[in-house]
Amino acid sequence: MDPLSNIIALLRPHDCVAAGFDAAGDWSIQFAAHAGMKCNALLKGMCWIAVEDEAPIQLAAGDCAILPRGRPFLLSSRPMRSGQDAQILYAPVRHGGTAIYGGGGDFYMTGARFLLSGPPADTLLGSLPSLIIVRPGPEQETVRWTLDQLANELRNPRPGSALSITHLSHVLLLQVMRSHLASGAAAGVGWLAALSDPRIAPAVAAMHDCPSRSWTVQELATIAAQSRTSFAVRFRKVTGQTPIEYLTEWRMLMAADRLSRTQVSVANAAAEVGYASESAFGVAFKRVMGQAPRAFVRARDAHGDNR
Repeated sequence: MDPLSNIIALLRPHDCVAAGFDAAGDWSIQFAAHAGMKCNALLKGMCWIAVEDEAPIQLAAGDCAILPRGRPFLLSSRPMRSGQDAQILYAPVRHGGTAIYGGGGDFYMTGARFLLSGPPADTLLGSLPSLIIVRPGPEQETVRWTLDQLANELRNPRPGSALSITHLSHVLLLQVMRSHLASGAAAGVGWLAALSDPRIAPAVAAMHDCPSRSWTVQELATIAAQSRTSFAVRFRKVTGQTPIEYLTEWRMLMAADRLSRTQVSVANAAAEVGYASESAFGVAFKRVMGQAPRAFVRARDAHGDNR
Protein backbone atom coordinates (compact mmCIF):
# COMPACT_ATOMS: atom_id res chain seq x y z
CA MET A 1 0.00 0.00 0.00
CA ASP A 2 1.02 3.64 -0.37
CA PRO A 3 2.19 5.42 2.83
CA LEU A 4 -1.11 7.21 3.50
CA SER A 5 -2.99 3.92 3.21
CA ASN A 6 -0.42 2.30 5.52
CA ILE A 7 -0.97 4.95 8.17
CA ILE A 8 -4.76 5.04 8.01
CA ALA A 9 -4.96 1.24 7.99
CA LEU A 10 -3.43 1.25 11.49
CA LEU A 11 -6.03 3.68 12.82
CA ARG A 12 -9.22 2.26 14.29
CA PRO A 13 -12.16 4.69 14.21
CA HIS A 14 -14.80 3.91 16.82
CA ASP A 15 -17.62 5.42 18.89
CA CYS A 16 -18.96 7.42 15.96
CA VAL A 17 -21.85 9.81 16.53
CA ALA A 18 -23.58 11.97 13.90
CA ALA A 19 -26.22 14.69 13.97
CA GLY A 20 -27.62 17.56 11.93
CA PHE A 21 -28.07 21.22 12.90
CA ASP A 22 -30.96 23.29 11.49
CA ALA A 23 -31.04 27.00 12.41
CA ALA A 24 -32.71 30.30 11.60
CA GLY A 25 -32.18 33.92 12.58
CA ASP A 26 -29.21 35.11 14.64
CA TRP A 27 -27.51 32.21 16.36
CA SER A 28 -24.22 31.19 18.00
CA ILE A 29 -23.18 27.80 19.38
CA GLN A 30 -20.15 27.15 21.62
CA PHE A 31 -18.58 23.69 21.36
CA ALA A 32 -16.32 22.55 24.20
CA ALA A 33 -13.05 20.68 23.78
CA HIS A 34 -13.73 17.23 22.36
CA ALA A 35 -11.98 13.91 21.94
CA GLY A 36 -11.40 12.53 18.46
CA MET A 37 -12.12 14.13 15.08
CA LYS A 38 -15.16 16.21 14.13
CA CYS A 39 -16.27 16.61 10.50
CA ASN A 40 -19.04 19.01 9.47
CA ALA A 41 -20.58 19.63 6.03
CA LEU A 42 -22.62 22.77 5.30
CA LEU A 43 -25.60 21.98 3.08
CA LYS A 44 -27.49 25.28 3.28
CA GLY A 45 -26.70 28.89 4.25
CA MET A 46 -23.45 30.29 5.63
CA CYS A 47 -21.77 30.67 9.01
CA TRP A 48 -18.55 31.61 10.78
CA ILE A 49 -16.29 29.20 12.61
CA ALA A 50 -13.70 30.28 15.16
CA VAL A 51 -11.36 27.83 16.84
CA GLU A 52 -10.14 28.90 20.27
CA ASP A 53 -7.77 31.93 20.03
CA GLU A 54 -7.88 31.95 16.21
CA ALA A 55 -9.53 34.39 13.80
CA PRO A 56 -13.02 33.39 12.56
CA ILE A 57 -13.37 31.91 9.07
CA GLN A 58 -16.47 32.22 6.92
CA LEU A 59 -18.04 29.04 5.57
CA ALA A 60 -20.63 28.70 2.81
CA ALA A 61 -22.88 25.92 1.55
CA GLY A 62 -20.68 23.22 0.05
CA ASP A 63 -17.80 23.69 2.50
CA CYS A 64 -16.66 21.11 5.03
CA ALA A 65 -14.96 21.96 8.31
CA ILE A 66 -12.74 19.32 9.92
CA LEU A 67 -11.55 19.65 13.54
CA PRO A 68 -8.94 16.97 14.27
CA ARG A 69 -7.28 18.41 17.38
CA GLY A 70 -10.24 18.60 19.75
CA ARG A 71 -9.95 22.32 20.51
CA PRO A 72 -13.03 24.34 21.57
CA PHE A 73 -14.72 26.28 18.77
CA LEU A 74 -17.58 28.67 18.11
CA LEU A 75 -20.05 28.31 15.23
CA SER A 76 -22.26 31.33 14.54
CA SER A 77 -24.37 33.14 11.96
CA ARG A 78 -22.03 36.16 12.26
CA PRO A 79 -18.71 36.73 14.08
CA MET A 80 -19.38 36.56 17.83
CA ARG A 81 -17.44 35.95 21.04
CA SER A 82 -19.73 33.49 22.81
CA GLY A 83 -22.72 31.27 22.23
CA GLN A 84 -25.17 28.73 23.61
CA ASP A 85 -23.64 25.58 25.05
CA ALA A 86 -23.74 22.91 22.33
CA GLN A 87 -24.16 20.15 24.92
CA ILE A 88 -27.49 21.62 25.98
CA LEU A 89 -28.64 22.08 22.38
CA TYR A 90 -27.73 18.53 21.33
CA ALA A 91 -28.77 16.79 24.57
CA PRO A 92 -32.24 15.73 23.35
CA VAL A 93 -31.02 14.68 19.89
CA ARG A 94 -30.64 10.97 19.18
CA HIS A 95 -27.88 9.56 16.97
CA GLY A 96 -28.48 10.62 13.39
CA GLY A 97 -31.10 13.17 14.43
CA THR A 98 -31.16 16.97 14.03
CA ALA A 99 -30.87 19.79 16.58
CA ILE A 100 -33.11 22.77 15.77
CA TYR A 101 -32.43 26.40 16.68
CA GLY A 102 -34.86 29.28 16.12
CA GLY A 103 -37.28 27.08 14.21
CA GLY A 104 -34.72 26.19 11.53
CA GLY A 105 -34.89 26.72 7.79
CA ASP A 106 -32.06 29.19 7.06
CA PHE A 107 -29.02 27.04 7.76
CA TYR A 108 -28.35 23.30 7.75
CA MET A 109 -25.21 21.38 8.64
CA THR A 110 -24.57 17.67 9.10
CA GLY A 111 -21.66 16.38 11.11
CA ALA A 112 -19.98 13.36 12.70
CA ARG A 113 -17.47 12.80 15.45
CA PHE A 114 -15.43 9.64 15.95
CA LEU A 115 -12.57 8.57 18.16
CA LEU A 116 -9.33 7.16 16.78
CA SER A 117 -7.24 4.48 18.41
CA GLY A 118 -4.24 2.54 17.23
CA PRO A 119 -0.56 3.41 17.73
CA PRO A 120 -0.29 6.12 15.04
CA ALA A 121 -3.35 8.11 16.21
CA ASP A 122 -1.53 10.66 18.37
CA THR A 123 1.28 11.06 15.84
CA LEU A 124 -1.09 11.65 12.95
CA LEU A 125 -3.49 13.98 14.75
CA GLY A 126 -0.56 15.90 16.22
CA SER A 127 0.66 16.67 12.70
CA LEU A 128 -2.64 18.26 11.64
CA PRO A 129 -3.80 21.85 12.13
CA SER A 130 -6.68 22.61 14.50
CA LEU A 131 -9.02 23.33 11.57
CA ILE A 132 -9.08 22.02 8.00
CA ILE A 133 -11.47 23.57 5.49
CA VAL A 134 -12.46 21.44 2.50
CA ARG A 135 -13.87 23.69 -0.23
CA PRO A 136 -16.20 22.44 -3.00
CA GLY A 137 -14.63 19.77 -5.19
CA PRO A 138 -14.48 15.96 -5.55
CA GLU A 139 -13.17 15.44 -2.02
CA GLN A 140 -15.90 17.62 -0.55
CA GLU A 141 -18.60 15.63 -2.34
CA THR A 142 -17.22 12.40 -0.90
CA VAL A 143 -16.96 13.88 2.60
CA ARG A 144 -20.56 15.11 2.41
CA TRP A 145 -21.84 11.78 1.08
CA THR A 146 -19.97 9.88 3.79
CA LEU A 147 -21.36 12.09 6.55
CA ASP A 148 -24.88 11.51 5.20
CA GLN A 149 -24.33 7.74 5.16
CA LEU A 150 -22.95 7.76 8.71
CA ALA A 151 -26.00 9.67 9.94
CA ASN A 152 -28.30 7.25 8.13
CA GLU A 153 -26.60 4.19 9.64
CA LEU A 154 -26.88 5.70 13.13
CA ARG A 155 -30.49 6.80 12.58
CA ASN A 156 -31.61 3.46 11.15
CA PRO A 157 -29.47 0.62 12.59
CA ARG A 158 -29.52 -2.51 10.43
CA PRO A 159 -27.57 -5.77 10.37
CA GLY A 160 -23.96 -4.86 9.60
CA SER A 161 -24.28 -1.23 10.70
CA ALA A 162 -21.33 -1.43 13.09
CA LEU A 163 -18.97 -2.57 10.31
CA SER A 164 -20.45 -0.06 7.87
CA ILE A 165 -19.85 2.81 10.31
CA THR A 166 -16.23 1.71 10.82
CA HIS A 167 -15.54 1.60 7.07
CA LEU A 168 -17.34 4.89 6.43
CA SER A 169 -15.22 6.52 9.14
CA HIS A 170 -12.09 5.23 7.41
CA VAL A 171 -13.29 6.66 4.09
CA LEU A 172 -14.04 10.00 5.74
CA LEU A 173 -10.60 10.11 7.34
CA LEU A 174 -8.92 9.21 4.05
CA GLN A 175 -10.75 11.90 2.10
CA VAL A 176 -9.87 14.52 4.69
CA MET A 177 -6.19 13.57 4.49
CA ARG A 178 -6.27 13.56 0.69
CA SER A 179 -7.82 17.00 0.60
CA HIS A 180 -5.31 18.34 3.11
CA LEU A 181 -2.39 16.98 1.09
CA ALA A 182 -3.80 18.24 -2.22
CA SER A 183 -4.29 21.75 -0.84
CA GLY A 184 -0.60 22.16 -0.09
CA ALA A 185 -1.46 23.03 3.51
CA ALA A 186 0.50 20.01 4.74
CA ALA A 187 3.77 21.79 3.93
CA GLY A 188 5.23 21.99 7.42
CA VAL A 189 7.05 19.49 9.57
CA GLY A 190 5.81 15.96 10.18
CA TRP A 191 4.34 12.87 8.59
CA LEU A 192 1.97 14.56 6.18
CA ALA A 193 4.66 16.97 5.06
CA ALA A 194 6.81 13.93 4.19
CA LEU A 195 4.03 12.45 2.07
CA SER A 196 3.51 15.70 0.15
CA ASP A 197 7.17 16.60 -0.44
CA PRO A 198 8.17 15.30 -3.90
CA ARG A 199 11.87 15.30 -3.01
CA ILE A 200 11.57 12.75 -0.20
CA ALA A 201 8.20 11.07 -0.88
CA PRO A 202 9.75 8.28 -3.04
CA ALA A 203 12.05 7.30 -0.16
CA VAL A 204 9.19 7.43 2.34
CA ALA A 205 7.15 5.16 0.05
CA ALA A 206 10.07 2.71 -0.16
CA MET A 207 10.35 2.52 3.62
CA HIS A 208 6.62 1.94 4.01
CA ASP A 209 6.64 -0.64 1.22
CA CYS A 210 9.41 -2.70 2.83
CA PRO A 211 9.93 -1.64 6.47
CA SER A 212 11.83 -4.80 7.42
CA ARG A 213 14.65 -4.09 4.97
CA SER A 214 17.94 -2.82 6.41
CA TRP A 215 17.80 0.50 4.62
CA THR A 216 20.79 2.80 4.49
CA VAL A 217 20.60 6.56 4.00
CA GLN A 218 22.55 6.16 0.76
CA GLU A 219 20.02 3.67 -0.64
CA LEU A 220 17.14 5.97 0.25
CA ALA A 221 18.94 8.98 -1.24
CA THR A 222 19.44 7.04 -4.49
CA ILE A 223 15.71 6.28 -4.64
CA ALA A 224 15.03 10.00 -4.12
CA ALA A 225 17.56 10.86 -6.86
CA GLN A 226 19.67 13.03 -4.55
CA SER A 227 23.09 13.00 -2.99
CA ARG A 228 23.28 11.44 0.45
CA THR A 229 23.93 14.80 2.13
CA SER A 230 21.22 16.73 0.29
CA PHE A 231 18.68 13.99 0.99
CA ALA A 232 19.54 13.74 4.69
CA VAL A 233 19.30 17.51 5.16
CA ARG A 234 16.00 17.74 3.29
CA PHE A 235 14.51 14.78 5.14
CA ARG A 236 15.27 16.26 8.56
CA LYS A 237 13.94 19.65 7.51
CA VAL A 238 10.63 18.19 6.35
CA THR A 239 10.02 15.53 8.99
CA GLY A 240 12.03 16.70 11.98
CA GLN A 241 13.73 13.30 11.98
CA THR A 242 16.60 11.55 10.28
CA PRO A 243 15.55 8.92 7.70
CA ILE A 244 16.53 6.11 10.06
CA GLU A 245 14.62 7.69 12.96
CA TYR A 246 11.55 7.89 10.74
CA LEU A 247 11.99 4.25 9.69
CA THR A 248 12.42 3.13 13.30
CA GLU A 249 9.29 4.98 14.42
CA TRP A 250 7.24 3.44 11.62
CA ARG A 251 8.55 -0.04 12.44
CA MET A 252 7.63 0.36 16.11
CA LEU A 253 4.14 1.62 15.27
CA MET A 254 3.61 -1.42 13.03
CA ALA A 255 4.89 -3.74 15.74
CA ALA A 256 2.71 -2.06 18.37
CA ASP A 257 -0.31 -2.53 16.15
CA ARG A 258 0.44 -6.24 15.78
CA LEU A 259 1.02 -6.65 19.52
CA SER A 260 -2.18 -4.75 20.39
CA ARG A 261 -4.47 -6.68 18.02
CA THR A 262 -3.07 -10.21 17.91
CA GLN A 263 -1.41 -12.83 20.07
CA VAL A 264 1.85 -12.66 18.11
CA SER A 265 4.95 -13.10 20.29
CA VAL A 266 7.36 -10.22 20.90
CA ALA A 267 10.09 -12.16 19.05
CA ASN A 268 7.88 -12.62 15.99
CA ALA A 269 6.76 -9.00 16.05
CA ALA A 270 10.42 -7.98 16.13
CA ALA A 271 11.29 -10.22 13.20
CA GLU A 272 8.37 -8.90 11.13
CA VAL A 273 9.79 -5.37 11.25
CA GLY A 274 13.38 -6.38 10.58
CA TYR A 275 14.92 -7.09 13.99
CA ALA A 276 16.85 -10.32 14.46
CA SER A 277 17.65 -9.36 18.05
CA GLU A 278 14.73 -9.17 20.45
CA SER A 279 16.79 -7.07 22.86
CA ALA A 280 17.62 -4.47 20.19
CA PHE A 281 13.94 -4.40 19.26
CA GLY A 282 13.02 -3.90 22.91
CA VAL A 283 15.32 -0.89 23.24
CA ALA A 284 13.90 0.73 20.09
CA PHE A 285 10.30 -0.08 21.07
CA LYS A 286 10.67 1.49 24.52
CA ARG A 287 12.28 4.61 23.05
CA VAL A 288 9.40 5.14 20.60
CA MET A 289 6.40 3.78 22.50
CA GLY A 290 7.44 4.72 26.04
CA GLN A 291 7.39 1.20 27.47
CA ALA A 292 8.97 -2.18 26.88
CA PRO A 293 7.19 -4.60 24.49
CA ARG A 294 6.19 -7.04 27.22
CA ALA A 295 4.83 -4.23 29.39
CA PHE A 296 2.87 -3.05 26.35
CA VAL A 297 1.39 -6.55 25.94
CA ARG A 298 0.52 -6.77 29.65
CA ALA A 299 -1.26 -3.43 29.45
CA ARG A 300 -3.16 -4.68 26.39
CA ASP A 301 -4.27 -7.80 28.23
CA ALA A 302 -5.26 -5.82 31.33
CA HIS A 303 -7.48 -3.50 29.30
CA GLY A 304 -8.78 -6.19 26.96
CA ASP A 305 -7.53 -4.13 23.99
CA ASN A 306 -7.20 -6.89 21.41
CA ARG A 307 -9.39 -5.38 18.72
